Amino acid sequence: MSAFSDVFTLASSYREERRETEMSLASYLSLCREDPSCYASAAERMLKAIGAPVMLDSARDPRLSRIFMNRTVRTYPAFADFYGMEDAVEQIVGFFRHAAQGLEERKQILYLLGPVGGGKSSLGERLKTLMEREPIYVLKAGKQISPVFESPLGLFDPERYADSLQAQYNIPRRVLTGIASPWALKRLEDFDGDISRFTVVRLNPSKLRQIAVAKTEPGDDNNQDVSALVGKVDIRQLENFSQNDPDAYSFSGGLNRANQGILEFVEMFKAPIKMLHPLLTATQEGNYVGTENIGSIPFTGVILAHSNEAEWQSFRNNRTNEAFLDRVCVIKVPYCLRVTEESKIYEKLIQSSALGDAPLRAAHSRDAGAVCGTFAAEIPPQLDAVRKDARL
Repeated sequence: MSAFSDVFTLASSYREERRETEMSLASYLSLCREDPSCYASAAERMLKAIGAPVMLDSARDPRLSRIFMNRTVRTYPAFADFYGMEDAVEQIVGFFRHAAQGLEERKQILYLLGPVGGGKSSLGERLKTLMEREPIYVLKAGKQISPVFESPLGLFDPERYADSLQAQYNIPRRVLTGIASPWALKRLEDFDGDISRFTVVRLNPSKLRQIAVAKTEPGDDNNQDVSALVGKVDIRQLENFSQNDPDAYSFSGGLNRANQGILEFVEMFKAPIKMLHPLLTATQEGNYVGTENIGSIPFTGVILAHSNEAEWQSFRNNRTNEAFLDRVCVIKVPYCLRVTEESKIYEKLIQSSALGDAPLRAAHSRDAGAVCGTFAAEIPPQLDAVRKDARL
């Protein structure tokens, strides 16, 4: 019974840790004075979830010194099981570091480029898991939470309130967007401009519930449109509201659900080009428009995209896509070409399968497979016949 009790106790404590906490808007502003994480951007929260690096001096290891040219390499415990990907991980962390500082990366799409099976999807899943660790603060009116999970600070125009918020609550001007959602503006009108009637709720991002973490996949050109990103009108609500009323709009798109978090766009360049247009304004201006004339919708999250090299080359060679190319931060995720790390990858895959408990295993079979795997990865893709022989 003790084992079962421990499981239920852990489940209860986990639930308590992630329970929603509601507070007044005034209490939230007071909390911002003491805790800067209350208004932290998605990139800042991601950096906090990743944690501090562990410095590795490659000069002290004869093998690593040849690989890293005697450099001091940053390794991150959050990516400890991503073997042979130190350079790619460091570039990803660098992207979030610069975005957190408000540099150009803040307005760019994080794009992972690499061959099939290189680990792009696994990196994306890990980043979404890390985003779940840090809570967000979301505007609430009555019993309804903002459908786009917007920050309460969107209510404050930086031109009018920046100095007061800085003096009273230590809230820097840079975090004030001045963009509230159509849903919030309608409630503000109903409250006759009284912002004290809003409340704030502390939420934990969730992949399963699509709270500040969302995923979009390309579909058929005939049945997928921009509504997969920006939402669409809820036909059932047209009996009660007009078509351009925010309450008649279904904020179910990827950009809607990923606000203050991260949106993963799988195989982005396989999607119709018209579907990608909202990504430009969402990243560059911090807002986008829906399929109806309801006003601008805020977005302060991170867009993560990935695809294979063939789609990237085809997209890049099209001169009409130059606007997108300037707004993409490309990080290459190549195959692992180190036998030792490739062997660790095989061991990780074996341990996650039923073969992990097998009583017998041929000696050095894993290392031999790693040698063949790295050799096959080094062969140019044009030599398909040689590649097949190497894999055999």
